Amino acid sequence: MKSIKEIYRIGYGPSSSHTMGPRHAAEIFRSRYPEAVSYEVTLYGSLAATGKGHMTDVAILDVLPGALILWEAEVFLPFHPNGMRFRALDADGCEKGIWTVYSVGGGALAEEGDSLVSPEVYPLNTMTSILEYCNQTGRNYWEYVEECEGPEIWDYLSEVWHVMIAAVERGIDQEGVLPGPLNLRRRAANYYVKVAGYNDNLRSRGLVFAYALAVSEENASGGKIVTAPTCGSCGVLPGILYHLWKSKHFSEARILRALATAGLVGNIVKQNASISGAEVGCQGEVGVACAMGAAAAIQLFGGSPAQIEYAAEMGLEHHLGMTCDPVCGLVQIPCIERNAYAAARALDANLYASLTDGTHRVSFDKVVEVMRRTGHDLPSLYKETAQGGLAKDYAPM
Repeated sequence: MKSIKEIYRIGYGPSSSHTMGPRHAAEIFRSRYPEAVSYEVTLYGSLAATGKGHMTDVAILDVLPGALILWEAEVFLPFHPNGMRFRALDADGCEKGIWTVYSVGGGALAEEGDSLVSPEVYPLNTMTSILEYCNQTGRNYWEYVEECEGPEIWDYLSEVWHVMIAAVERGIDQEGVLPGPLNLRRRAANYYVKVAGYNDNLRSRGLVFAYALAVSEENASGGKIVTAPTCGSCGVLPGILYHLWKSKHFSEARILRALATAGLVGNIVKQNASISGAEVGCQGEVGVACAMGAAAAIQLFGGSPAQIEYAAEMGLEHHLGMTCDPVCGLVQIPCIERNAYAAARALDANLYASLTDGTHRVSFDKVVEVMRRTGHDLPSLYKETAQGGLAKDYAPM
């Protein structure tokens, strides 16, 4: 399993697979053929279908100015729905180099059968095996992360945490309309102000909504965020952690341990299934984010490894089958609201699991496998192509 740094990528929205990944691919290709006079980029499948709404062309042209971009939404390359083919040309138009690469979710890239991300750092790849290790050694999940990643992981997670804080605080101070044809108004600031007059329970839930919305709206505006595990689901985990940090006054050290635990949960899904909406639908994005948020919350409240596994299992299980159907190909409807709801559901999973001893019938690993199969069974129109579900026949104002 790779480093959790691949789950927590710091960058700019609105999409990890459609903007972060293609931009990085363009940077790699330019470094290989810096002497090229011109470039041609062909986008395939889901990447082409919603690329304009996700600003894929803008991300690539920032790196390869003047590149010819071709859109092949009906052509799906066999390895992954988010395929790209780069060509470098000389002054006579002759090909100097060609590269086919895939944006596989969370900003990560892969060639067919080969990952381009960091080397393997975790010897155990399933929640069941890691839980057994924790029970045998008395360690927590975050201690296993430190053991595999080294103590330097805390500096990286500290940077991640501060970027999350900044995204929440920018988002709850912003007003106006999000970019794109939907003319969708920002709501985080309004929610934040309104909940001040609520009683404690309602105010607590309303603040979670506000914080998750704040980050998701920042992402939709192309702001600086952290994938957790993707851009489209980036509001869930910081919404939860920021709220608990502010309301319960947890130390930064404990927040970072919760981030490590959550990152391990996301990593297991990425290893054994997918976090790509184009591959498995929104269950792989918001569903996984909910599992990560549930694990982080119960870690903060002193849950056992078994209770943490149970909370994560519920967070993912109750998002099984969730389609990815972005209206107009934008990470706005239904994505932003889904982040707020998933943050609340993660806290419910935390509470539910904390009332148990962690014993339950369906393991997290089983749900991950079911999620993978479910995603592969979904027709492509329900997986980020904006051709079905809520996105179908929608005409913006």
